[in-house]
Amino acid sequence: MALALFSFLSIEKATEVLLPLVLFSIVMVVYSIFVFKFYRFVARKNIFDLNLNQYNRFSNPVFYKSLRVVLYFIEYVLIFPIFSVFWFGVLSLLLTFLTKNQSASHILLISMTLVIAVRITAYYSEELSKDIAKLIPFGLLSVFLVDVSGVSFLNSFNLVLNIPPLWETIAYYLIFAILLEFVLRIFYGIATFVFNVREENKKRDYLF
Repeated sequence: MALALFSFLSIEKATEVLLPLVLFSIVMVVYSIFVFKFYRFVARKNIFDLNLNQYNRFSNPVFYKSLRVVLYFIEYVLIFPIFSVFWFGVLSLLLTFLTKNQSASHILLISMTLVIAVRITAYYSEELSKDIAKLIPFGLLSVFLVDVSGVSFLNSFNLVLNIPPLWETIAYYLIFAILLEFVLRIFYGIATFVFNVREENKKRDYLF
């Protein structure tokens, strides 16, 4: 009876049926892992764990502070823009798959708006920042799973071709993102300093 039950099975038919399942599963797992790592990275308040200041070996206070400024400059003026370009590019590419009637300039605007929103909320709540950061990537995955026809590869390719001429707009966006990050870190540093001073005063008042 068991042999009769499985008598219709064949390697050719199994390959035809299971190959798409295996490929879709692999793509989904790889994409999900990428998005998971990606949004958790971009949603952190302190994006980089480079800790370049560990290479500052000067004992002289003037040299120490000067090199610290230089290392900070390297981290957030040289490395952060590279990261921003990559992140901005990934979001723009994902949006080209989701949209059907939007222009390339509008896609860039939405992408940078998301970048800015994630970076601002990261200083308020990293959990909120994570929720915003994963909005578009997992939204694309939902559309692809429910209705693959909603993902337009041809339209995406045409929109991508229209993005390079908008390099000036992209440059302004990136400059704004870099300046915003500096402002956020300055205000966060001031707020942290004021909070620590208040806590120290409270402890001192409690002891005395």
